[in-house]
Amino acid sequence: MALQATPYKVELNLTDIDRNVYESLRFTVARHPSETEERMVARLIAYALFYHEQLAFGRGLSDVDEPALWEKSLDGRVLHWIEVGQPDAERMTWCSRRTEKFSLVAYGNLRVWQGRVLDTVRNLGNLNVVGIEQEALSSLARDLPRSLSWSVMISDGELFVTDERGQHEIPLSWLAGSR
Repeated sequence: MALQATPYKVELNLTDIDRNVYESLRFTVARHPSETEERMVARLIAYALFYHEQLAFGRGLSDVDEPALWEKSLDGRVLHWIEVGQPDAERMTWCSRRTEKFSLVAYGNLRVWQGRVLDTVRNLGNLNVVGIEQEALSSLARDLPRSLSWSVMISDGELFVTDERGQHEIPLSWLAGSR
């Protein structure tokens, strides 16, 4: 018997001062049975960081031909492909060829990955990579309730998440490109 995805109800109040985006959003996001809570939280951070009204969650782990998130035009073209984690250079190149803009929200121990993978794909013209500090991500993902109520504020390139446990500063490092 196959394991089922775990649904999370999300209420996200987004204040992105840098881009003049102010939205109150409600949606359900599914966590794949093999997905960690940290990866799901990274997807939620990517959603807030790159929010656009056409941005949607892809099947990601369930379908390798889809990203974690993507923005499509009305005629079906992929305008923005967003991955999370530490993909290899081949995957990053493959993804960047399918979209106008390719972004990656990287987390974990990034030092080795940067030297081995990121340095080999820096020549991709549509590449944007932001790193999330692992300790902050782990703290935010710890004991994650199934019903999330987050207030996310982005100002001067800094990201803050406020939930029932308090405020979490999520340090971001732009490793390639920009938002």
